[in-house]
Amino acid sequence: MFKRKLVLSQSEKESCFLWGPRQTGKSTLLKTLFPDAKYYDLLLADLYRSFVTYPERLRQECEASGLHGSNQKQPIIIDEVQKIPGLLDEVHWLIENRGLRFILCGSSPRKLKRNHANLLGGRAIRYELMPLTSPEIPDFSLQKALNHGLLPRHYLSTQPGKLLEAYVGDYLKEEIAVEAATRNIPAFSRFLEVAALSNGEMINFLNIASDCGVSAHTVKGYFQILEDTLVGRFLPAFRRRVKRRLIQASRFFFFDTGIVSWLARRGPVQPGSELFGRAFEHFLIMEVFAWAAYSGCNPGIAYWRTASQLEVDLVLGDGQVAVEIKSTTAAGDHHLRGLRAFRQEHKAPCYLVSLDPRPRLTADDILILPWRDFLDRLWSGRII
Repeated sequence: MFKRKLVLSQSEKESCFLWGPRQTGKSTLLKTLFPDAKYYDLLLADLYRSFVTYPERLRQECEASGLHGSNQKQPIIIDEVQKIPGLLDEVHWLIENRGLRFILCGSSPRKLKRNHANLLGGRAIRYELMPLTSPEIPDFSLQKALNHGLLPRHYLSTQPGKLLEAYVGDYLKEEIAVEAATRNIPAFSRFLEVAALSNGEMINFLNIASDCGVSAHTVKGYFQILEDTLVGRFLPAFRRRVKRRLIQASRFFFFDTGIVSWLARRGPVQPGSELFGRAFEHFLIMEVFAWAAYSGCNPGIAYWRTASQLEVDLVLGDGQVAVEIKSTTAAGDHHLRGLRAFRQEHKAPCYLVSLDPRPRLTADDILILPWRDFLDRLWSGRII
């Protein structure tokens, strides 16, 4: 059992949405936090048929129990809520007229938005559960994280290949494509593979469209699908310019290192290889996104790149902190060029995160941190 960092702190007073890709552990988390809650699992066929035909049964059951805001101890949980959009009208009525609290859980709000479902008009707090993070895992293994990914079942498996294959085939290539209402599943499957090969790079829609044999407009729509279903996210460019001309294109990252490795058919990620460096950067950037979401800090997260190819992997806040990631065991001056250029324009603390064995401080106050030290500082609130 993993102790997750996500705390649904406002669920004692407010209704909540809990979203996250499949197998991130949403149901397990809710059953752990709320063991005595009334729980509706819409994956159960009989319950699904009952509610899809008569959604008012939810209201009738709550009324029969005499439950209302003043005597409710734990929230009512509806899992896979996106399967029955009409149920949200009943939830809305129960919140407004009986003061009840709900946690509405699902893999993606995309289907609800597409069907113009009632998203409760700001009456529910939004949370997102991501794959496992390093502080949630006892005896965390970087090598396992980069090769297996951080979905709980995949990380724990001694042979995750079949699990990754099933996840990609049954969920990403089929279910996501159906949810996106696209009939051209082969083209979408090809897109996933090309997007995985471009993971972490600046996105050029025209180039990817050419590789996939579809239009650039279609590719933009596919990326939007991945973002809406929480399977990936864009890392925008930092645009506050002082002197240098900046690159404006966003970078795109899938939500999990193992999924990217499988889609791109990379094979084992070995220390010292180029693939290791890319996976290492991907892992750390996902940790920063998870920290930002779970901590409630939510600073802006971007990257910085100039037209002359100077780059910083992460800029947090409005230029408050700059972080460069290198999978080297001996960081040198040539690894610091981007950070030094950034600090000439934005007076910010600068960190280089690497595989160095011990922290070092350069003469111009750039802190070189082993990746574990950086993550300890990040999760304890000592980076920003």
